[in-house]
Amino acid sequence: MRFGPAVLMTLMSLCAAPLPALAQAWPSKPVTLVVPFPPGGTTDVLARALADKLGPAIGQTVIVESKPGAGATLGADYVAKAKPDGYTLLIGAVHHTIATSVYKKLPYDFQKDLAPITTVALVPNVLVINASTPATDVKSLVALGKAAPNPFSFGSNGNGTAQHLIGMQFEALTGMPLLHIPYKGSGPLTTDLLGGQVQMSFDTITPVLPHIKGGKLRALAVTTGKRSSALPDVPTLAESGLKDFDAGTWFGVLAPAGTPKDVLAKLSAEMVKVIQSPDFRQRMAEIGAEPVGNTPEEMARQIKDDTDRYARLVRDAKVSID
Repeated sequence: MRFGPAVLMTLMSLCAAPLPALAQAWPSKPVTLVVPFPPGGTTDVLARALADKLGPAIGQTVIVESKPGAGATLGADYVAKAKPDGYTLLIGAVHHTIATSVYKKLPYDFQKDLAPITTVALVPNVLVINASTPATDVKSLVALGKAAPNPFSFGSNGNGTAQHLIGMQFEALTGMPLLHIPYKGSGPLTTDLLGGQVQMSFDTITPVLPHIKGGKLRALAVTTGKRSSALPDVPTLAESGLKDFDAGTWFGVLAPAGTPKDVLAKLSAEMVKVIQSPDFRQRMAEIGAEPVGNTPEEMARQIKDDTDRYARLVRDAKVSID
């Protein structure tokens, strides 16, 4: 069969045309994991532990990029507005469910503009003080704080974060006056806590654990309902007299809304495999974290439940940021 010149030109152009997008199966380039806090904190440590294992699993480099500021909302906004192609992801946290109620205006909707993939880990928060402070438990700290001429200062990872709200709850329940000092993340907060610029914090265990073990910081209580396996001798706040106190910090991965469902499914499956692996679980134990690895649907319910729960706490504590 002979073809005329016009038909031959058409066939040649079709052969030279790019392959359909389907041929460019995800992932075909590096994936960026955005951390909304500075390096050195729990979010950063978790992100790097996940990236180290996820990269080989998907056959691409996973880059950890820090975009801190505004209580972790700048990083969340960046990812919410990123191209929904599976190449830009967010390490989100319970902080983002709190920010929804604390900030009067946010440029994104955490539940609508981001798609949950999986919760990586739950990390207890811990009340720590500089070892030079003469308090050995919560009761003696509260007595010391009430007798002081000026309020004790406590640092957090920023306005509207879990540490901030836990501090406000602690003040309300104990009657101990506190001065809130917001930081951009755990790294600078821990530095100032060690240096005595702030007197206490309710940070996650991960960044302060080495300093607790080294004797430079003293852990008085964990904020979760049960004790931490990383600090088994440290009581809970509930055991220390603050009845029913139970607050921790979870960290999970989200993608921009609109990311293809098959890409989200692959991301979720590969991340859960990593989270359930013995090496990753061992790494989590070292930093005081409890690995989770739930489904996107379970993480979505977790986000909704925490958003509703913290909305009530924020209203009662009268915390608001313009």
